[in-house]
Amino acid sequence: MSGLKETLAELVEKHLPDASHFLVELSMGTKGEQTTLNILIDADQGVTIDTCAKVSRAVSDEIEAKELIDNAYRIEVSSPGVDYPLSSKRQYQKNIGRTLKVNLEEGKEAKGKLTNVTDQGIVLLVAKKEKGKKATEEETSIPFEDIKKSVVQVSFK
Repeated sequence: MSGLKETLAELVEKHLPDASHFLVELSMGTKGEQTTLNILIDADQGVTIDTCAKVSRAVSDEIEAKELIDNAYRIEVSSPGVDYPLSSKRQYQKNIGRTLKVNLEEGKEAKGKLTNVTDQGIVLLVAKKEKGKKATEEETSIPFEDIKKSVVQVSFK
């Protein structure tokens, strides 16, 4: 199934409207006789419902034409929700300036404003509070390999 998954990922990327759009995740599952293809796409400026619909139709048309899936299937194309963990350098870059909650592999947690993304990792501006003193902000670099999960924190201020 991994060969099929790679082929489907290439189809999705081929049918994205422009270079600002990118594939976040493609997963496949089977329930009974039906295969479900879940496609998450994102864009530097956000994804519209129309884009999701167009990608869904185009990928479905190619699956049919090339007979890639021989049983019944369902395609779900959407953008990752606000609570969906960041998984690519491009998603991190899109969220520069926003507050992230980062769970580290070692079990600790960091929370701060994302200020930079490098090839090696991310830089957060983290508030440091010492007893009896005003909070200060300190830049903290976190390598990608140390990140277990990163989620954008929604602010209602």
